Amino acid sequence: MTDTMDTGTDEAVSRPRKSSWTYIGPGIVVAATGVGAGDLVATLIAGSKFGYTLMWAAVIGCVVKISLAEAAGRWHLATGRTLFEGWRSLGRWTTVYFAVYVVVWGFVYGATAMSSSALPIVALFPDGPGLKTWAVITGLIGLVFVWFNQYAVFERVMTVLIGVMFVVVVYVAIRVVPDVGASFAGLLPVLPDGSLLYTLGLIGGVGGTITMAAYGYWVNAKGWTNTGWMKVMRLDNRVAYITTGLFVVAMLIIGAELLHSSQIALTKGDRGLIDLGTILEDRFGGTTAKLFLVGFFATSFSSLIGVWHGVSLMFADFVERIRKERVGAAADEAGKTTEEVASGERERSVPFRAYLLWLTFPPISLLFLDEPFGLVVVYGVLGAFFMPFLALTLVWLLNSSRTPKEWRNGILSNVMLTAAGLLFVVLCVQQVRDIPW
Repeated sequence: MTDTMDTGTDEAVSRPRKSSWTYIGPGIVVAATGVGAGDLVATLIAGSKFGYTLMWAAVIGCVVKISLAEAAGRWHLATGRTLFEGWRSLGRWTTVYFAVYVVVWGFVYGATAMSSSALPIVALFPDGPGLKTWAVITGLIGLVFVWFNQYAVFERVMTVLIGVMFVVVVYVAIRVVPDVGASFAGLLPVLPDGSLLYTLGLIGGVGGTITMAAYGYWVNAKGWTNTGWMKVMRLDNRVAYITTGLFVVAMLIIGAELLHSSQIALTKGDRGLIDLGTILEDRFGGTTAKLFLVGFFATSFSSLIGVWHGVSLMFADFVERIRKERVGAAADEAGKTTEEVASGERERSVPFRAYLLWLTFPPISLLFLDEPFGLVVVYGVLGAFFMPFLALTLVWLLNSSRTPKEWRNGILSNVMLTAAGLLFVVLCVQQVRDIPW
C-alpha cells in the first residue's frame, strides 16, 4: 500500500503526504532509551577483548533490532490495536506474565536507572552530594518531567539527548584514531576462541529491552494510527537503529584502540564508564574526559526518562484492557478505534501516573539497602525471558488472522524474527545460568 491510497475519510486526513525525514521521532526515542550505560560497557569490553573482530556482530544486531521494532510498529498501524491487546488474544498466560514482569522489573530497574544517571554527575562534581542523593534527584527530575509533559516535548528532549550521545561517542572514537583497515576486516564473520557469548550479546543486547515493545505506543502517541504511516514508520525505525549501530561501532573502536592494545580491563556494569573516563583523562586530558562524562549522563538519563514514559504507557494500556474502562465504549460511540481515543488520554491517565510513581519511589529503598536476594533472582529470570517472549509472540501475531493479510509477515520478516527469537532464547538460557541462585 502506498501513502496516496485512501481507505476512508478519517484515515486519509491522518496520513502523511509523503514519507519524509521531518516526521522522524519515535525511532529516535526507542533508540535513545534502549541503549543504556551497561550496554556501552558490554560493547567496550567486547572491543577490549577481541579488537575489531566482532564488528560484523554489531551490524547484524542492528538489522535484528530493525526487524523487531518494525514488527511492533506494523502491528499497531495495521490492526489499530495495541501490542498488549495482541498479547491478550494469545491467551491469559500473557497477561499473567506481563503483570508479574512489569511490577518486579519496574521496581528493580528504577533503582538501576537512577544510580546509572547519578554516576557521571558524581564524577563531574566530586565535591557535591553523594551517589545516592544524586540518584534520588535524577529519579525525581524524571518523574516531574514525564508527569507534566506529553509526547511532543518528551520527543524533543530525547532527540537532544541522543544528539549529545552521538556527538560525544563519535568524537571519542575519532580521537583514538581508528584502524580503518581493521574495521572493514571486522565485517567478515569470524568467531575467535571464547567469543561466542560476547558475539551473541552484541547481536541481541544493545538496544534490546522492553522499550522495543513500547515503540508501537510511541508511534501512536506521535499521531500515527493507520497504514498510511507505514512507510514513515519504517524510515523512522531504520534511521533509529542505524544510529544505534553507529554507537556500537564507535564503542567497539574505542574498546579496540584504547583498551585492547594496552590490555586494560574495565569494571563490569555502569561503573566501567567511570573507568573509561579516567583512562581518557590520562590519554587526552580533562576536557575530553568531562565531555565523555556528559555523554555518559545523556545515555543514562535518556534511558531513565524513556522508560518512565514508554513503560508507563504500556502499563496504562495493560490496566485499561484489564478493567475495560470507558475508553472502549466512548470509541465505539464515536466510530473510532479504541487506540485513537486512548492515545490522547493515556499520558494523563491514573494508571500511567501510578506506574511513574512506582518506578520512582519504591526503588529508592533499594538505593539504601542491599537488593533482596529473592527479588534479584526473580528480576533476572523475568528479564531474561522478555526478549524471546517479544520476538516469538510477534511471529505468532503477524502470521495469524489477527493481522490484515497484506500486512502479515513476508519470508524475510519471518526469517529475521524467528532468528531473533532463537538468539534471545540462547541468551535467556545463559542469563538464567548466570543468576546467583
